[in-house]
Amino acid sequence: MAGTGTPLVEMRHIYVSFGGVHAVENAMIDLFPGEVVALVGGNGAGKSTLMKVLSGAYRADSGQILIDGKPVTINNPRDAKALGIETIYQTLALADNVDAPANVFLGRELLTRVNTLDDVAMEAATRKVMGRLNPLFKGFKTPVKALSGGQRQSVAIARAIHFNARVLIMDEPTAALGPAETAQVRDLVKQLKKEGIGIFLISHEIHDVFDLADRIAVMKTARMVGTVNKDDVTTDEVLGMIIGGTLPAQAQVTHIYAPEARP
Repeated sequence: MAGTGTPLVEMRHIYVSFGGVHAVENAMIDLFPGEVVALVGGNGAGKSTLMKVLSGAYRADSGQILIDGKPVTINNPRDAKALGIETIYQTLALADNVDAPANVFLGRELLTRVNTLDDVAMEAATRKVMGRLNPLFKGFKTPVKALSGGQRQSVAIARAIHFNARVLIMDEPTAALGPAETAQVRDLVKQLKKEGIGIFLISHEIHDVFDLADRIAVMKTARMVGTVNKDDVTTDEVLGMIIGGTLPAQAQVTHIYAPEARP
């Protein structure tokens, strides 16, 4: 169910075009602390483009983003990070040849007083954050290329939450993972929820969506079909929204497409 009070994130009437092609039209979505909102739809539906606006990778042609109820401007990924918005890409963007602490602090390394890398401090901080996130993680001195897919996800998420992420955009987090690794990623998401972090989950995997999401937002051909509470719908009804763009009659819909709303 959607939370009460002020959303952590609100995206209102977002429009994005590329060379006259409408990639996102009048999208409306919100996210509360400790909530997972799954964003689903076919290829080219606009879901990744919408999230790239929030992450600062793309700029919207029009629309508004609010954080904690206050309008913000996100021109680039640095702006997003400053607002506590981090993205875990499907590729994870890890440096395979170095270990977990080096990846957690990649580009934000800690230095000693004599300007050398402070490996001890970075490992201690990584152990601390991983203790919250995945206490069974042991590969602190292992190059991440030798870690399992679930462990690599742990490293990518640890990097985000160490730097005080409040909003995570997770792009296909279980793609190409086996059952055991998928279960580990699901445990990671549940732990993040407990810590009050809001998650936008981009996924084609309907089972992940129903296991992890509180609400499901469906896009089709650049438009938001609607956002529904997971407990109000079946998998078949969500597939009907994805394929046919139809809303289930009994579902509580929190946002729908309203073409007249463009400013």
